[in-house]
Amino acid sequence: MRRDTLVSPLLVLAAGIAGVFGWSGDVLLLPIAAVFPVLWSHARTRLMAAIVASAYFLAASRGLPQGAANYYTTDLLAGVMLWLGACISFVSVHTVAWTKHSTQRPVRYLTAMILTGVPPFGITGWAHPVTAAGVLFPGWGWWGLLVMTAGLAGLVTRLWPAVAMALAGFWLWSAASWTAPALPDRWHGVDLKLGASLGRDASLRRHRELIAMVKAAAPDGKGIVVLPEAALGLWTPTTERAWMEGLQGTSLVVVAGAAIVDPGGYDSVLIEASAARGAVIYRERMPVPGSMWQPWRAWSGARDSAHAHFFANPVVAVGSHRVAPLICYEQLIVWPVLQSMLHDPDLIVAVGNGWWTNGTAIVATQRANTIAWARLFSKPLVFSFNT
Repeated sequence: MRRDTLVSPLLVLAAGIAGVFGWSGDVLLLPIAAVFPVLWSHARTRLMAAIVASAYFLAASRGLPQGAANYYTTDLLAGVMLWLGACISFVSVHTVAWTKHSTQRPVRYLTAMILTGVPPFGITGWAHPVTAAGVLFPGWGWWGLLVMTAGLAGLVTRLWPAVAMALAGFWLWSAASWTAPALPDRWHGVDLKLGASLGRDASLRRHRELIAMVKAAAPDGKGIVVLPEAALGLWTPTTERAWMEGLQGTSLVVVAGAAIVDPGGYDSVLIEASAARGAVIYRERMPVPGSMWQPWRAWSGARDSAHAHFFANPVVAVGSHRVAPLICYEQLIVWPVLQSMLHDPDLIVAVGNGWWTNGTAIVATQRANTIAWARLFSKPLVFSFNT
């Protein structure tokens, strides 16, 4: 009894530490998340498994209360409620999957991994330990994902010490030889520091400033320049004309975030703009639940929720390149990037508008996740963020 009394708090404490350090925004620390299945499997009761899962997830997503408070310009209470609500899927799946029978745990944990990786539970499937595959097995592609999945399942068996030592060996080897994903030739990612004004300032002056930044990023007037999520604000015929005129005399192609409004709500999109045209090339598959994607509002007749296109447009064409686009929240969850990788794109383009994350590690975590996936599949990577 005394041993059980001591073990349970230690499991919870260790789960919280794994959540904090594994999802700190440092890509090479992602493998710490693999501690979670070990702790989950050592829980003595279903209730303790739920508490361990809660400690891990809440620690991993600890920036959400502050970020939500920044976004809604309110106190932390709304953010805390959103934070607690976001953990329901992860915790409920791992609570139901837990079993006291050691022979059943690998299959149960494998089921939990799959369920928290894809919709509907995967809609809030942050902090998924399988993301560490890109750190442990860079360049292994789907084989690396398979080995990582098998390794995580092995961590809930009696052989977990041997599995943990093997994974630690891969981690050390990878850390010693780590290289960042390549930047594709003639692609330029532009980071901005325009705060909450990006996408909200619809003035012609702001668009001219952005066009000047684009030209400065590619002074020879050639190549593809990427701007952050929402950079162009509402995409309208007037906006399209302004950009086409601004890019005259260059062969530049601009890929930038924008929003398109329709009678049922709006889409967060990527626009391809040049001197010849402006067109929507991508519609976000998974907008941020709660702040952007609010399907329940339609029940009261509201029409201001972002649309979720779930499994649409996993790869888009930009010139001769096949691109896997990831907008903001899509970088924190598993299925959008894996769906895109099924189509073997030439590169990954990741954009975000993280002004509301000040004081948190959310943007750093988005970057770390995306870098890990890019390294796993050996894909060049272009980032563009606004803070």
